[in-house]
Amino acid sequence: MKPASSRSAPRVNRIVLSEEDIMGAVQRLGSEITRDYRNRNPVVVGILTGACFFACDLIRRIETPVTLDFLSLRHFCPEHSANKQVEITRDLETSIEDREVLIVEDLVDTGLSLNYLCQVLEDRKPRSLAICSLLDRPQLRLVELPLKYRGFEMDDQFLVGYGLDFQGHFRGLPYVATLEQVPSRVA
Repeated sequence: MKPASSRSAPRVNRIVLSEEDIMGAVQRLGSEITRDYRNRNPVVVGILTGACFFACDLIRRIETPVTLDFLSLRHFCPEHSANKQVEITRDLETSIEDREVLIVEDLVDTGLSLNYLCQVLEDRKPRSLAICSLLDRPQLRLVELPLKYRGFEMDDQFLVGYGLDFQGHFRGLPYVATLEQVPSRVA
């Protein structure tokens, strides 16, 4: 028998964005993207795993043909280095050369990972490259990004739900919330 843990699993504290709030923003963003990309068949690139719910809900509200693809990034610290690096662990299956590309992200804060990704994708010669994020923390931005569509501006609180997780949990919540026990952030 295992001894009981002195720390209980975190629980949802407060709903920050309801399912209705999120779906309203998704509908608004879908309408804006439809207007801007009408008859241009953009490649919508969802960033796994966090943006999968948002990307799928969003493309159902875009009323023009789109191609959906996903990629995944991993952060790591090389041996003998204090600097985090980013690598693509699952790449696109769709060629983006001479295509309109819209990156879909769940949350943008410093922008460092997306900046790396934009540089990689720019080397593939897309016609255009823009970003749509459900949540944005511009006060934490360290680099300039082509963030064209934003659902909500948020402060720097730890959030879970609608794709956002804590240790793999809470992603499937239909809303965005804070936790009772705020996890310490890993920089």
